[in-house]
Amino acid sequence: MKSLIAVIFALLPSFVLAAGGNVHLDDMKVDLEDKASLQRGAQLFTNYCMGCHSTKFARYNRVARDLGIPEDLMMENLVFAETKIGNLMEIAMRPEDSKQWFGATPPDLTLVARVRGADWVYTYLRSFYADETRPYGVNNAVFKDVGMPHVLEGLQGKQVKGCAPVVIGFDPLTGQELKEDSCARTNHEGHPNEVLYLEEEGQLNAAEYDKAVADITNFLVYMGEPMALDRKEIGFWVLLFLAILFVPVYYLNREFWRGIH
Repeated sequence: MKSLIAVIFALLPSFVLAAGGNVHLDDMKVDLEDKASLQRGAQLFTNYCMGCHSTKFARYNRVARDLGIPEDLMMENLVFAETKIGNLMEIAMRPEDSKQWFGATPPDLTLVARVRGADWVYTYLRSFYADETRPYGVNNAVFKDVGMPHVLEGLQGKQVKGCAPVVIGFDPLTGQELKEDSCARTNHEGHPNEVLYLEEEGQLNAAEYDKAVADITNFLVYMGEPMALDRKEIGFWVLLFLAILFVPVYYLNREFWRGIH
């Protein structure tokens, strides 16, 4: 048994490395109580992602109800297939067609944030860059050799990977940024430290695009566990009930044991 435990702990770092790689993930602040963010995320997701990716473990009417979207507005603005409000959020594209076009069937994204984590989704959507060697002209710093186009490129703009000035600190006297060429240093593999930067602007500036990606990520976190807010609320009342129940149970227990002690 001890040998088995030792083997598990020995292999654990390799499992973690395989799951996360050496890519730094940016911090994503999830806020499932921000209904406006969830609504914007739903709109962006259905407009830009649902052409290829389904969320077939969710229903349109449940999403509309949870996000405070009237069903008629949901059907008008967020449902583009010939379907009913109570149906699952599936797509019209057939798996055999998508496999032929993309080389693999695009995965369902209902649980992607729950499996990968919000930080991974947020960083992934901000890490596409131009790569002419790839079939769709883009690659991804988080998911190497990604097999899909950058569907949000119109919003973000054209991002490239290469040497660029990066902030390394601030002047203690003037407070001005101190910069150096990123390739003046090497990464963990010993290669020049190339970074991602915008070569051509999109419809949104950097801050606006980050906010849009945060909204999509927020929505996907909700999709992974629609009961999250209800679970927290139920948990609060359960803990409150147990705290109140503790008082009579304590005194009842003391009364039972009074004669014995």
